[in-house]
Amino acid sequence: MTIECTVSIEFKTQVQAQHVLMSIQLDDEGFVHSTIDGNRLQAAITAPSVSSLLHTLDDYLACVTVAQDVVQKKVTHDNKSPA
Repeated sequence: MTIECTVSIEFKTQVQAQHVLMSIQLDDEGFVHSTIDGNRLQAAITAPSVSSLLHTLDDYLACVTVAQDVVQKKVTHDNKSPA
């Protein structure tokens, strides 16, 4: 049996989505295929069982959350820096 799940996460800008993708791509190997569509991060996740899918999805979303926080802090920092 193969379980499939598609995740779509919208960011404020395409650049933010690209930075998050670059941060998480190393962890995508095997079960996750991530791409960018405009300002959306798209992920196709496959797993051999429901419990494995839940574990993979949980790991993936945790990685996205950390990467998103880092990207947001950089954007906030850049906006506060003197020109």
